[in-house]
Amino acid sequence: MDHYTNTLPPPVEDLPGKKEIVVEPNIDLPTRKIYFFLKRSFDIIFSFLFLACVFSWLFPIISLLILFDSKGPVIFVQRRIGKNGRSFRCFKFRTMIVNDECDEKQAQKNDQRITKVGRFLRQTNLDETPQFINVIAGDMSVIGPRPHMFSDWTRFSFVIPGYKFRSLLRPGITGLAQIKGHHGPTPDYKSIYTRSSCDAQYIRKACFRLDSKIIILTFLKGIKNLFIACFHSGNK
Repeated sequence: MDHYTNTLPPPVEDLPGKKEIVVEPNIDLPTRKIYFFLKRSFDIIFSFLFLACVFSWLFPIISLLILFDSKGPVIFVQRRIGKNGRSFRCFKFRTMIVNDECDEKQAQKNDQRITKVGRFLRQTNLDETPQFINVIAGDMSVIGPRPHMFSDWTRFSFVIPGYKFRSLLRPGITGLAQIKGHHGPTPDYKSIYTRSSCDAQYIRKACFRLDSKIIILTFLKGIKNLFIACFHSGNK
């Protein structure tokens, strides 16, 4: 059922494409122990370096901007779904005014709840940088399917058969869906289906080569978004 319109989305069989993409992948996780061990080692080392070398000076700058822009805490904490369906406290820089709909309603285009600083943080994905703390804590990985809040998890599970397959891995700060441009709100069935297909593809094919590609493309896209955000702001 659509969370906002109370209408049922189109049935799975009405959507063109390969339905088997989004069902639970036939994946033998124990045979990939070395990969997952090295992946976790990379997560810890990379996150520690980022927190020490970048986040240590980025945090006070962004914190001041948020505090000057609107009332409320600097860090927004939300319960999200992690590996094996377990919930965890996910950290983000606050990008909205304090509101009662934050745990139920997705951010929309031109959402009035988003602050000026928050819009910049979202466009550059800098709002996600506190999640490296979640990676150190073991709740997340640098790369993986994005973690959903409970309301989205319930809604998507109703729409997509076998949707809970995505909890086989730790959720990530970035992932295959994100580098393909599938991020932001999911207003319709097609957007949910497309993102789920990318998640299933990553879980099936996760390897060092794919992870390296995602990291490189995420970095390049981040630089591009930063230039666009700064240029756009400078011309307003």
